Order: sequence, then C-alpha cells, then structure tokens
Amino acid sequence: MKINILSYSIDIMNIINPIIYIVIGILSFRIIKGIIKKAKFARNRLKASQIQRIDTIKSLIINIIKYIIVILVLLAILSSFGINVNKILAGLGIGTAIIGLAFQDLAKDIIAGFSIIAEGEYEVGDTIEVDSFMGEVVFIGLRTTRIRNFKGATKIISNRYMDNIINYSNNNSLAVIDVGIAYENNEEEIEKTFENLFNRLNGNIPHATKNLELWGVNSLGDSSVVYRVVVETEPMQHIKTERFLRKEIKKEFDKSGIKIPYQQIEIHNGK
Repeated sequence: MKINILSYSIDIMNIINPIIYIVIGILSFRIIKGIIKKAKFARNRLKASQIQRIDTIKSLIINIIKYIIVILVLLAILSSFGINVNKILAGLGIGTAIIGLAFQDLAKDIIAGFSIIAEGEYEVGDTIEVDSFMGEVVFIGLRTTRIRNFKGATKIISNRYMDNIINYSNNNSLAVIDVGIAYENNEEEIEKTFENLFNRLNGNIPHATKNLELWGVNSLGDSSVVYRVVVETEPMQHIKTERFLRKEIKKEFDKSGIKIPYQQIEIHNGK
C-alpha cells in the first residue's frame, strides 16, 4: 500500500492556509483598530462638537477597514484553493452590475452613511429622535446607526431610513421652571426673593451657560400665581438643571416665608 505524501501534504495546507489567513486578518484588524482608537488629538483645544465628529469619523474608518480586510482574506483563501483571483477581479465590471441589482438596499445604506458623515446631520454622542424613538447615538456604521435611550434600550436603524431626524444636540437647551405662589404673598417680596436667589446661584448652576431670568407671571391659576424662571443650559442638560433649581427655589422660599400652595381637602361631618 502506497501513501501519496505530496497529496496528503497539499490537503493539509488547504486546511491550514485559510486558518492562517483568517488569524492574520483578525490580528491586523485589531492592531489597526487599536491604533485608530488611540490616535490622540489636542482635545483641550477642540469644541465638544469637533471631538464628536472625530469619534464618528474614527468609527466609520474602522468599519470600512473591517470590510476591506474581510474581502482581502476571502480573496487570499480562494487563491489558496487554486482559484484564479485575477479573473474574479477582471469580472467585477459585470459582477458589480449584478451585485448592484441584488444589493440595492445595502448600497443605499452605505451611500446614506457617507452622506450622514459628510453633512454632519448627527454624530456619535448626539441626542436625536427618529420615529418617536429618542436617545443617544452610540454607533454610526456603513449600514446602520445605533441609538440608545435613557433606559438602556438600543434601536438599530438602517441608514437609508435615517430621515426626518430631530437633533437635540445642535443648540443649547432651555431649562424652564414654573413656580406656583399663593395669592396672599406680596409681589415685592416675591421679586426680592427671586433677586436674592439669582444673586446666590448665578455662576454656580450646573450646566448653565447664562444667568437666570425671571420672565414674570406666566399664568393665574385657581389657587396660585405662576411665575416662570428660565436659564440656558448645555445641550440636553436642562432636565438636570431644572431639578437643581426646584430644590434651590424651595429652600429660598422657605427661608423668606413665601408660601407655595398645595391641595387641601376639607371634610365636613354633617349631622
């Protein structure tokens, strides 16, 4: 019985070579990805929006490199099996037309992904709303965008469907506090209390970009006069600022004796 050692060796190499190519591809991707992520810029000289744009571009470049490496590994594996890769590349002209028809949606996603980056519609870290889903953009790829809401749920949307978007991160937000004050309080005392509050807080309000403003009486309720206080904040930080201000307003009103009305129930014991 004769064993064809040469044939046996070739068969083993047909198994080993693809594994080697795959390992090289994975290692190459990890190294390149690490280099891109560790690339440092003078972040202290950049605006927050510019830093977000850099992070978004990094994410997109990593995504593109991943696809390129996958294609190169596949071509190398095909070549190891004796398939003429040159003929495959030469036939890409015709193949592209066929693939284009078969993968129209994929092409639309990729084109939309480049458009999103080029026009700066939104970036990683922005808070956006699409199809009534609001959250932070955590990933922008060639095919999809991932949005995570405050509960931790992540929605994955194809880039071609990323239209009619509301971007809450482009401009500063406005914190609005409506304060109900009992009718029996003196108007001068109320305004003096607000003045003392503003003097104490201005310059020390979390995320505020401007000073507090008293817009005056916003409405006349059944049991209270409603005053409106506003302050401009960093994008999407108005809710945190509003919570802080409500606490400080309550403290200031308690100190000044200004009454905030609350519902009361009277029970009459009829005989």
